[in-house]
Amino acid sequence: MLRPKTTTCLFCSFKAARQQSQQWPAQQIASFTTRLAPRPNRFNLAKAGRVNTSESKQGEAGRPGRRKQDGPFGGMNLKEANIRGMPQRANMKRDKEGSRPGGKKMRDNPRAGGFKALKMQRALSPISYNSRTRIREQIRQVDTFDQFPLLGTVRSSIYTQALPGMEEYTPTPVQKIAIPALLGSENTGRRSKAKPLEPKTEFLLAAETGSGKTLAYLIPTIDAVKRAEESDEEIQEYNRTLEEERSRVKAAPSNAPSIADMPHPTTGRPRAIILVPTSELVAQVGALVKLFSHTVKIRSAMISSSISGQVIRKRLFSPGGIDILVSTPHLLSSIADSDPNILSRVTHLIVDEADSLLDRGFAPLTSAIIDRATPSLQQLILCSATIPRSMDNYLRTRFPDIRRIVTPNLHAIPRRVQLGVVDVDREPYRGNKNLACADTIWSIGKAAAEHDGPVKGQMDVKRILVFVNERETTQEVTEYLVSKGIDAIALSRDTPEQRQTEMLASFTLATPLTAPKEGSHPGSLSDNQPNYVAHGNTAPPVKRKLPNTKVLVTTDLGSRGIDTIAVRHVLLYDVPHSTIDFIHRLGRTGRMGRRGRGIVLVGKNDRRDVVAEVRDGMYKGQALI
Repeated sequence: MLRPKTTTCLFCSFKAARQQSQQWPAQQIASFTTRLAPRPNRFNLAKAGRVNTSESKQGEAGRPGRRKQDGPFGGMNLKEANIRGMPQRANMKRDKEGSRPGGKKMRDNPRAGGFKALKMQRALSPISYNSRTRIREQIRQVDTFDQFPLLGTVRSSIYTQALPGMEEYTPTPVQKIAIPALLGSENTGRRSKAKPLEPKTEFLLAAETGSGKTLAYLIPTIDAVKRAEESDEEIQEYNRTLEEERSRVKAAPSNAPSIADMPHPTTGRPRAIILVPTSELVAQVGALVKLFSHTVKIRSAMISSSISGQVIRKRLFSPGGIDILVSTPHLLSSIADSDPNILSRVTHLIVDEADSLLDRGFAPLTSAIIDRATPSLQQLILCSATIPRSMDNYLRTRFPDIRRIVTPNLHAIPRRVQLGVVDVDREPYRGNKNLACADTIWSIGKAAAEHDGPVKGQMDVKRILVFVNERETTQEVTEYLVSKGIDAIALSRDTPEQRQTEMLASFTLATPLTAPKEGSHPGSLSDNQPNYVAHGNTAPPVKRKLPNTKVLVTTDLGSRGIDTIAVRHVLLYDVPHSTIDFIHRLGRTGRMGRRGRGIVLVGKNDRRDVVAEVRDGMYKGQALI
């Protein structure tokens, strides 16, 4: 009797072959396995309970176990998601209750997982340490301003106008590397001749806060403007005609119109433009340019929204002409829309605080100004204290050939600035950050009152900056400090611009302020807690005043570029959102080689890990990247 013909599936035959191979000698097993490598069983889910065990990790006959994700289905039937075979960190494993062995939830510890807090929120472009070392060698070759190929009048104005009364005239690190580069000369350690620049050169000048960047780009710009004036045929013809007319009028007076009443060739067409983000910086940079004009004989003007339209037009279109203009992008862009010729002769364009002006708010206007000035532009200088990744990507796309001039300490807070931390959750504050802020200011004032100021019998007045994250908080904190007897004012975008300049005036002057000493120091030991009442009772009316402090409560509006050279203490009421804000806020103190101190108020919801790493990086002198 014939049996029906049966067919065997591929799966069963493969399984039978595997069972038969177990009975073969060891040498036959080895030869068979070399010819037929085992493939992952895609359909058998019965072994799911034995996945990721010691048996599966070690193969048969002592062979090493295969990779976890061998093949397109290698990630199936796994108990743990070991992505791409990367071993999971021990401190990332949780116990059954969802916490680490210490019992503390991972979400309560932002440092869990082995990632550094600053790297989690890092937004700065890194600078290699090889580049920093090479720049240090270049800096050591320069000792004085006399080594730069500058015009005699420009060099003498540095000592008499820009840096009057200083005992030492050694350039800062950023000035040592930026001035010869912008002049087009090689830094060889001795005086050299300036080389002609290419038709258009772009520079990124990046240095730490308070390092003298303004003077670093202003000195070469003024030198270039004066050299261009000497070779400008239109200006030379105007000057010759003016001299001839003066000689003729002196010999035979005439009632004919004088050429001196005619507009100068540079009227309404400046040769150099400096863009800054705020009107406070317009006044600050414009004042420095004005100092050079007394001896170098350049015509400069500063315009901002705090100036009336009539004064702006008078400054721009003065018959005497204009060489250097300091303005904000919004105002200059609106003027260029109605009068495009204002950008027709620009050869040097400086974008100060470039990390702000190339951000989303200013980028369209700044880019439009650069595009309009490009036909006549010879030198574009972008100046900043930080290089955010967003700006770095923009520069690589827009200006791929830009030359980067950076200092070795870029993105590092100077070690001469100390950072203290106040835990608001502890006694006696109990989470009251306003009370902690007032108490810290009283402690600073009390310590300053224990010593005489520059004049015997006078107290040194401390000027303190308090930074908050929200503009609404400025008024709230200011009112509380005033209620505790502290002279405090609020500065934010809501403050009128004329009032902003008045507020910043006392904080940007290097002249020390003093106050007469009273019969006793301002307060006793208990005054370290101003008008403090325990157990949450209502504070009584102000009975004490702190006469030797001036406090300015502000947002990031006061952290960008303002030369607060008189400030020795910076109080961070709120922990900054990023390392960029840390650098700019703490950069308001310890400027130009002076010492300073920053104090951070850390509350319950603040990033303590970020503060700890910033403090550790400052102690080691490392860059915060």
